[in-house]
Amino acid sequence: MTKAQFDELIHPSTRLTLVATLAAADWAEFAFLKDRLQLSDSALSKQLTTLEEAGYVATERRLSGSRRKVRARLTSAGRDAFNGHIEALRAIVADAAAPAQEPPPV
Repeated sequence: MTKAQFDELIHPSTRLTLVATLAAADWAEFAFLKDRLQLSDSALSKQLTTLEEAGYVATERRLSGSRRKVRARLTSAGRDAFNGHIEALRAIVADAAAPAQEPPPV
């Protein structure tokens, strides 16, 4: 079972969507991520760099014909951080959804 651990790096909506998308794939092409997240090239590059510097994402740059292509994947550390963050969010939601207990009568 994954330990619930809220992750401030993953939490912003753009990064959370990016990491969730990568969690569902082995590798994802830059163009696919750009379309899925509706980000500019520079904005997506910045998010990938931030996650890569944290060790959560690995990128690969390769030539395809005359074009350079970039693809990304979650590292095991990134997957662990994502799973822990999801568990922390579930705990927060579960606590909020639990019925309030009435104080004992005095």
